[in-house]
Amino acid sequence: MPEPFDTRYDTTGALAPADSGGGPLGRATPGPPILEGGPRRRPLPWRTGPGRRSGGPAAAPPGRGLWSDAWHDLRRNPVFVLSALVILFLVVIAIWPQLIASGNPYHGDLARAQDGPAPGHPFGYDLQGRDVYTRTVYGARASITVGICATLGAALLGSVLGGLAGYFGGWWDALLSRIADVFFGIPILLGGLVFLSVVTSGSVWPVVGFIVLLGWPQISRIARGSVVTVKEHDYVQAARALGASSGRTLLRHIAPNAVAPVIVVATIALGTYIALEATLSFLGVGLKPPTVSWGIDISSAAPQIRNAPHMLLWPAGALSLTVLAFIMLGDAVRDALDPKLR
Repeated sequence: MPEPFDTRYDTTGALAPADSGGGPLGRATPGPPILEGGPRRRPLPWRTGPGRRSGGPAAAPPGRGLWSDAWHDLRRNPVFVLSALVILFLVVIAIWPQLIASGNPYHGDLARAQDGPAPGHPFGYDLQGRDVYTRTVYGARASITVGICATLGAALLGSVLGGLAGYFGGWWDALLSRIADVFFGIPILLGGLVFLSVVTSGSVWPVVGFIVLLGWPQISRIARGSVVTVKEHDYVQAARALGASSGRTLLRHIAPNAVAPVIVVATIALGTYIALEATLSFLGVGLKPPTVSWGIDISSAAPQIRNAPHMLLWPAGALSLTVLAFIMLGDAVRDALDPKLR
């Protein structure tokens, strides 16, 4: 005798009874099994649990973009943190050197010429009896000013010219590329000796102008290559298809996605420009007295390196530390912004 159906389930409309020939059960219109005592609905997953909304599924966490992801990595990079702290300290003393140096960088006492460290004068005295510590602190202002202004000028000029060349192409691209090649062919030290030797002013602005003049082609090439790559992306083509103007396409869609390589190159170049200013000042064609500069102090201390090495070591050490900090900062920024290194 066949076993009776389980009465816990209502099989009405789910299975048909077997025929008289003992054949297989004929399946009728399918339907969900209904438990005895009334239907029970399983609670929807988005209606339970902490932080879930009752009206729909939980919203996905917002994704991080390139800049937020890079900042997330930089904050956890000890190289970036250390170099950023050093640069912040240098910028502060460049703006307010009197915070840590109360002396006068121009005051000299010939009776103490080339003397070593003394109480209140930890770095000793130079050839004219001036405090080396005070001059080292005040020398940061000229070097930082030249580095930052030259980098901003070269990055702005190179980005604009390179971006236009990469976006429009054609004869505009060919013309700017040939002009950049001409500037690339000028040795930077030789160009500095020729250009700055006819300038009588000893301020920072002729040096800044010379560095911008010979520094923009490098950034221009980086910007051009980045724009050429970005303008082929789908979102740029979609903006063009929707009728966006060239200016809007460049500023809203291309520039934010093409500026990362320019920032990396400019950050590393900043340290190079500071070293270039010191080199030109050492050769006597950059900054000139009475401007306080590490390059000028190194130049005046070089003949006395055997008798008074402290005159050379402290400004040279400050210059090396500054250049190293900016190069380390540029390397950290490059690692954070380069998707190939992730």
